[in-house]
Amino acid sequence: MNLHKRFMVQFFMQLFLLSLIFLIGMLTVWAVIGFNISADEIQTDLAQADSSYFTNRIEIENDKHVLKENLEELAESQNGWLILLDAKGSVLDSFNEPEALPVQFDVSDFADSLWGSSEEQREFTYWEIEFLDEDPLLLLYGKNNIAQEVLDAAVPAIDWQQENLNLSSETTDKLEAENAWMQLLSPEGKVLDSYGKTDGDATYTMQQLGELHAENQSIASSTNEESGLTAVSGVENLPSTAWETTFSNQNLFIFALISLILLAGGTFWYARKFGAPLLVMMQWIENLGNGQYKQPTNNKNTSLITNNKGKIKRKYRLYKDLVHTLEQLTATLQLHQNQQNTLERTREDWISGLSHDLKTPLSSISGYAQMLESPDYEWSAQETREFAFIMNEKSAYMMELLEELTLTFRLKNQALPLAKEPLDINEFIRRIVIQFINEPSNRKQHFTFTAAPQSIRANIDPKWFQRIIDNLIANAVKYNPSGTEIKISVSAIEQHLFVVLIEDDGKGMETEILDKLFDRYYRGTNTHETSTGTGLGLAITKQLVQLHNGSIHIDSVPGKGTAVRVIVPV
Repeated sequence: MNLHKRFMVQFFMQLFLLSLIFLIGMLTVWAVIGFNISADEIQTDLAQADSSYFTNRIEIENDKHVLKENLEELAESQNGWLILLDAKGSVLDSFNEPEALPVQFDVSDFADSLWGSSEEQREFTYWEIEFLDEDPLLLLYGKNNIAQEVLDAAVPAIDWQQENLNLSSETTDKLEAENAWMQLLSPEGKVLDSYGKTDGDATYTMQQLGELHAENQSIASSTNEESGLTAVSGVENLPSTAWETTFSNQNLFIFALISLILLAGGTFWYARKFGAPLLVMMQWIENLGNGQYKQPTNNKNTSLITNNKGKIKRKYRLYKDLVHTLEQLTATLQLHQNQQNTLERTREDWISGLSHDLKTPLSSISGYAQMLESPDYEWSAQETREFAFIMNEKSAYMMELLEELTLTFRLKNQALPLAKEPLDINEFIRRIVIQFINEPSNRKQHFTFTAAPQSIRANIDPKWFQRIIDNLIANAVKYNPSGTEIKISVSAIEQHLFVVLIEDDGKGMETEILDKLFDRYYRGTNTHETSTGTGLGLAITKQLVQLHNGSIHIDSVPGKGTAVRVIVPV
């Protein structure tokens, strides 16, 4: 999955989770508000509660269900009473019950309690309370119908003919004490007289009369048959304080503070998840610009991005494509820096080596030139030719030295491309040996060539691989006495490698000479011939073998000879 798709998935999942959390939070808030409102309504009117409200307000004492004290106090504050019955109608417990309460309720008693006669002026509500592994209980809650009581007290004094309520002081006191009101209505619904209700309509429709029942705790009416007028009395619902309590200034402040904390926490989380890794990436890029080719580290010098096992840490996995790209860029820049440092060192070595190695032949050429130029002596033609021969020899040595130093410089900087081609190795080595055999200066040496029994074809660069074999055979000729037998053979190793072995029975070399044989400018044998050779031949040979992905090994025993083995992949 690429970075674009990974970002889309991450943002979608987080948006979904945030939406889900927000939805759960809103539902929780509304549930709390609803609970508070419901609890407030129950505190003003116990009849609004459901059966579950009473489950933990009824306890068992001495194997008998009884009402808890807090439930009794609530009923008393609302001028009500409670009766707890079992499934057979037996009274288990009661509080503030009316007089002449039966010990055992039958169907008629229960019906009379629920619907009773209008003369009793009572209102009843009941709940079925269920307990685990027990028969359900019945809880009966009743309270006086205040509106009916007020109406019954006021009706005898109403002046129906004069359309006047004509309320006594005792009646008005009771109306005010019970937060009640009373109105006198005509048959058409017009309000003829009113007390205690200032926000009512001047005329009621039937629908508005129906709404009065929902707006009041209790309501009652009485109609005078002669006049057709109707007296209506009601007790208004107590104003609910749930909304005011829930949305008080203190609660709003707490809600705002919690929201601010959640917002700050969410912002910090988002910044840490998306911003912090980007800051580390920017630090990484800044380090690259300052030449520090490594990942950003902490105070303990451990990586900020990867763990001890080298795996990307969780908070950086979203940016793993970018991390891999920066790792590749860091490795590339480090490689280029190393190559640049190597190039600088090689250049310095080349310049120092060139100045050192050219100093001696240049001194010789300069000396002979000064001798020829000197007017103090007349040189013969023979002497002049000898001087010219030496100067020419030194010039050729300088030219060879420059070529080999340049080749060494190119090999060290991997600036020597190979033009490989498939060749028959047996035939290729055989022709090189024939060239040495045909060289007149090599007539005192004995050469033997042994080809591999099977055909070997390998991809090599013919120019530079011949340079390898030429250097090795030339050293065997140059640093051994006349009559030395030089054997060259070719063999294969499991069709994956071929071996060129060059052996001689000459002087051999000491171990300390073998250890330094591939060092530049080192000549280990025939010190009297230091005027010839550049001291770079074997160093170049080793580099060319390695350029062919091969290896070179030399074994030598003083007085018995030397064996050089070149192993190259096919």
